[in-house]
Amino acid sequence: MSVIACNLASYGPFRDEAYAHLADIGVRHVEIPCPEPDDVEDVQRELSSLGLTASTVIIPCQMDADDVVLRFAHFLDAAQALGVETVFTSTKTAELDLEYVYGRLQNIGDVAAERGIVVALETHPDLVINGATGLETMEGVAHPNVQINFDTANVYYYNRDVTAEQELSLVAPYVASVHLKDTNGVFGAWHFPALGEGVVDFPACVKLLNRNEFSGPYTLELEGIEGEEMTPLLAKSRVEASLEYLRRIGLVE
Repeated sequence: MSVIACNLASYGPFRDEAYAHLADIGVRHVEIPCPEPDDVEDVQRELSSLGLTASTVIIPCQMDADDVVLRFAHFLDAAQALGVETVFTSTKTAELDLEYVYGRLQNIGDVAAERGIVVALETHPDLVINGATGLETMEGVAHPNVQINFDTANVYYYNRDVTAEQELSLVAPYVASVHLKDTNGVFGAWHFPALGEGVVDFPACVKLLNRNEFSGPYTLELEGIEGEEMTPLLAKSRVEASLEYLRRIGLVE
């Protein structure tokens, strides 16, 4: 079965309750901000105490920093110490020359490869805003250790007249990780409910990914609905409902 994880952001301001809840409901993998190398042992100890493992970590990538590759490598050392094989990052061209950006991403890919790690670029402007731009970026960078984190809802948030499966079909061979997130499908609408309550055709997306032998990590990222009052109960129930939905479509046993 595929690796199923949860991004701690799914718990909103109640992230301190996430680990215990995830352990209780049988989710064994998490996506967390990458710790400093000196903090790895403490993080590992906390996760292990609850039977949890970090499947992905989030690394910042300030593309216009002269030492962006060194900064990234610093966190890659922590990711390697945690045993993480895929790291998540979001970056923009920052008005830099596109070929320069591709070169920096190639450099990042090189230091990631040295550590046996793949870097997954989030579905964000302006490098992976949709399937077409993601494909352009992948072809421009052309590095096996720089891939895509496909977000099933962000393609609706940043684009009009799209479907997740349509955009995914353009980049599926380059997808190293997936954020499972539902949406009402409205351009620019912060409306991300429990999985199965929106417009995303998750079975179609999973079918596409299966064709490319993708096995995860699939990471729940449940960012809520604008204007709602988030509570610990709401956050937990949304995670539980999403996990139950994944059982119904056969992604979780």
